Amino acid sequence: MATDRYGNTLHACTAEGAGHLDRAVEALLFFRPEVAPAVEDALAASPGSPDAQAFAAYLGVLGTEHTGAAAARPRFEAYLAGLDADALPARERLHLAAAGACLAGDLHGAGDLLEELSLAYPRDVLALFAGHQLDFLTGDAVRLRDRIGGALSAWGRADEHRGPLLGMYAFGLEESGHHRRAEETGLAAVERHPGDVWAVHAVTHTYEMQGRIADGVAFLDARADDWARGNYLTVHNWWHYALYALEAGAEDTALRVYDAAVHRAESAGLAMELLDAAALLWRMRLAGREEPERWARLADAWAERADPPFYAFNDAHAVMAYVGRAGSRRRRRWWPTAAGGWPRARATRPGGPSPTTR
Repeated sequence: MATDRYGNTLHACTAEGAGHLDRAVEALLFFRPEVAPAVEDALAASPGSPDAQAFAAYLGVLGTEHTGAAAARPRFEAYLAGLDADALPARERLHLAAAGACLAGDLHGAGDLLEELSLAYPRDVLALFAGHQLDFLTGDAVRLRDRIGGALSAWGRADEHRGPLLGMYAFGLEESGHHRRAEETGLAAVERHPGDVWAVHAVTHTYEMQGRIADGVAFLDARADDWARGNYLTVHNWWHYALYALEAGAEDTALRVYDAAVHRAESAGLAMELLDAAALLWRMRLAGREEPERWARLADAWAERADPPFYAFNDAHAVMAYVGRAGSRRRRRWWPTAAGGWPRARATRPGGPSPTTR
């Protein structure tokens, strides 16, 4: 029976499928786009593999694109329809249960299942990574830290992928307020793997939270070749760079970063990118700087998506874009509808009431 590079037995998986899964996990840890085709290769080589099927389901949810989840759900359901899940080993059963909970929208339940899995199998990297990202999406700072911290004792210092785990642990430490310890841990992860963009992200957070703007800029500048292109965190780490510029009072620099890296004419319109664009323009608006043309382009990009209800964090940032565009044209006041649904806007004359929300 095949095993992965960490020693986990892979049910109904060929040696070829195991190789593709190892390649997919490697790409996942470093946020490389090769992860999706590697998972597809694993499914083609071993369609009966619970690990490969769960992996594909996780990818469909963790990107926060409703289209990804919609595409993943029927394939996962078709796989389960012909499966006796009770006959599977415990680790694979937990993966399938967690993946099913993700696709059903129960992110908290999926996180609980993956925590149970990681306690029993702390060298299951897919479970650790997916659980860590679910903790991030649900805002569970304590588990963001402790899920990874609790597994580290199963990883020797010579283990190649102890580094990315340290990067995850660093982010959990930072989100829990342990900024100095997070900085040390994140720098250790980057030292092991300069291309560990999640660890770069964690260290960037620590400098921002400590108000060490010059240190943060120097850190990102020195490692730009490792993080600034070709990975799923490229835009988000550029967004952090722009935040440093804003905090230093360099608004024009922040806008140059926005135009060159955060929301470009050729941007694909992915939610993750539009989130950062809205968050950056909103901060500039709070600082008193309106950008009507940028707001208009961003609001149009959100509107083109026509998202159904899926992930509230996306919705909040879409609303920022719509309000930013409206506010750049004229001051508005928001009134509740009679039915208690989405508010409608009433324009006010200059000098009238300030915008309020309900």
